[in-house]
Amino acid sequence: MTDRFDALIIGGGMTADAAAKGFREIDPDGSIGILSEDVDPPYARPALSKKLWTDPDFDWSSAELDTAGETGAEVRLATRVVSIDPEAHEVTTIDGDRIGYGRLLLATGGSPSAPGFEESERVLLYRSAADYRRLRAVANGRGHIVVVGGSYIGQEIAAALVQEGVRVTLVLPEDVVGGAVFPASLARNVDTLFREAGVQLVTGARATGGREQGEQVTVDLEDGTFLEADAVVVGLGIEPAAALAEDSGIETGDGVLVDEKLRTSAPDVLAAGDVASYPDRILGRRRIEHVDNATEQGRAAGRNLAGADEPYDHTPFYYSVLFGNRYEAVGTLDASLRTVERWLDGDREGVVYYLDDDGHPVGVLNWNHEGALDDARAVLASQPPLTAEQLSGALA
Repeated sequence: MTDRFDALIIGGGMTADAAAKGFREIDPDGSIGILSEDVDPPYARPALSKKLWTDPDFDWSSAELDTAGETGAEVRLATRVVSIDPEAHEVTTIDGDRIGYGRLLLATGGSPSAPGFEESERVLLYRSAADYRRLRAVANGRGHIVVVGGSYIGQEIAAALVQEGVRVTLVLPEDVVGGAVFPASLARNVDTLFREAGVQLVTGARATGGREQGEQVTVDLEDGTFLEADAVVVGLGIEPAAALAEDSGIETGDGVLVDEKLRTSAPDVLAAGDVASYPDRILGRRRIEHVDNATEQGRAAGRNLAGADEPYDHTPFYYSVLFGNRYEAVGTLDASLRTVERWLDGDREGVVYYLDDDGHPVGVLNWNHEGALDDARAVLASQPPLTAEQLSGALA
């Protein structure tokens, strides 16, 4: 195996795949190495909670990205990097292998946050293809599955499972599903979607831990009660995997800090994807954990690994599909903020604008209103900022 690469990527997710392909857009011949802790080659991660459950024509082969085949990259799986030496342009793996690089990309993503939960075959800190395979086995047996967390990933998993005929209990701290991000009327509608689909909701509750006991799991709740099920899926968010960078002297702060060209504080070291805190041209510095950012930022980083020296000027969006309802969002969605809502066709299609304390838009939610992402970005980028009165007539 090669011991030095022109472009070396730590991480094996969608950011790594996009970076390898971006590198090839500029450099057709340079060597690419990918060091991944995963046991599977790069795949489309959103499929784990979306199409693999909701689209009968979408199987695992459809989720595979064929990174090595399309780019010629050498992909080393089950490989953990434990240190980076920016001065020597070299990394060291847990097995003691030392691998050199011309330029390095940190695409290490994040690790699930699940204090109190002991990960096992039936306690899933849902993040990987291996987790999907374990969950699919329980779902195919039509077991009872508890989903902990009412945010983005928890909603998608609960919706996907109940549509598979699985008995699902969703535990969430809010009083209604989506209560933390959607305005009250929309959150009530979303909550109704889950209840009518058959999801049992345990609202206003927090899970403090979970453990496997034989062929069952026990989920402990903050009020002293507990739930029993065949498996539990924990969707409480992730922590950026920035320790490797920090231990190597690279500047961090809610992830790995990068500039507009995705460069870290170390020479010839870039970062992208879930782990990167970057200066968005519209929204300001932030770290985004969604697929549009992973692929677009990964591509930009790959091009810069090859010497393109280009700024990353894309403002990403994220999306979800719940019981046939698709929403897309840009910026900050927080139910505690003041909102301006514009609805068409009753409450079936609409746009919600989220305003900061000065009354300026900081987030846009398009509910069943596709093809309007550029409009959303334009609203957020407008100078001077649009007022609530202007936004109230923004949706024709």
